[in-house]
Amino acid sequence: MIELLKLREHSDLAAEAAVWFHDKWQIPLEEYTESIQECLNGECVPQWYVVVEDERIIGGAGVIENNFHNRKDLTPNVCAVYVEKEYRCRGIAGKLLAFLCEDMRSFGLKTLYLVTEHTGFYERYGWKFLCKVTCEGEPNMMRMYFCEL
Repeated sequence: MIELLKLREHSDLAAEAAVWFHDKWQIPLEEYTESIQECLNGECVPQWYVVVEDERIIGGAGVIENNFHNRKDLTPNVCAVYVEKEYRCRGIAGKLLAFLCEDMRSFGLKTLYLVTEHTGFYERYGWKFLCKVTCEGEPNMMRMYFCEL
């Protein structure tokens, strides 16, 4: 059975989740560890979510202030959305996005943003294209989306 979990309610998964996100995105492990610890300390942002099946993380996402782009006014940002390849095309990413949006709404937030290279994927889950932004280390402009909660 697949479970969607808020890491702030499952601190026992914090270290494993930090390693999992690091493996997927190659961002330094310390960055994930620190951000997840902030989440556990009760901050609204950052927040981290995992999808688990049979005690194995198969997907995840986070919400952080800024996902390495130049538009500091567009915050907070969904980041690190990932579902293991063998679990894709089953609607898991959509359920994860809905889950985290509902959770962020409970904190009183009205809008979330995300940066992606994907065209068409996030639109099917209600996200709308906003503009293009410059991201650290990226030669091309990236697509910025928003979702009203």
